Amino acid sequence: MSFSPLVDRLMESLRVLPGVGPKTAQRMAMHLLERDRDGGRRLAEVLGVALEAVGYCQRCRTLTEEDVCALCNSPRRDDSVLCVVESPADQLAIEEAGGYRGRYFVLHGHLSPLDGIGPEDIGLDQLEALVSGSEAAEGGVEEVILATNPTVEGEATAHYIASRLASRGVKLSRLAYGVPMGGELEYVDGGTLSHAFNGRLPFQGD
Repeated sequence: MSFSPLVDRLMESLRVLPGVGPKTAQRMAMHLLERDRDGGRRLAEVLGVALEAVGYCQRCRTLTEEDVCALCNSPRRDDSVLCVVESPADQLAIEEAGGYRGRYFVLHGHLSPLDGIGPEDIGLDQLEALVSGSEAAEGGVEEVILATNPTVEGEATAHYIASRLASRGVKLSRLAYGVPMGGELEYVDGGTLSHAFNGRLPFQGD
């Protein structure tokens, strides 16, 4: 059995979302058409407005409908520390964790030569200009935290960024990755254990 052409188009369109396969798209479409048409209309309206109005912050490149996002506009942030992340979702995760009060720079991806993604595609020229001071706030950037993901591509991107910024006179640091709180060593993968050993710190006793 096949649905009408318009219903089929709706289901096919829903599949652009990550993790949404044919069955999930079918359930979503049926729910909107059978049980929540008002919700569907709100979704369509907000989606249309967001796609037209949301762009990149001119300073940190996160998603915003303003020229400069709220975090970059905040006078309470520390201009001397800049955290480089792969995505706005990574930025949000750090903010929700709390404790970090510096600025951000969002790459929107990582280096991937096989996919044709080079330095210019993830804004490294803009990052370099920001760190060098041509676009930095008064006082300038003193430390760059490379918070790319602990994947092969993320590590390669972090190393490349470090090489480009090495002559800029800033401190370069990498997020520590290791054994999670409450975790048991026998269940931790080898890569995580290796990072934990390489990034070990002096024990601070009572």
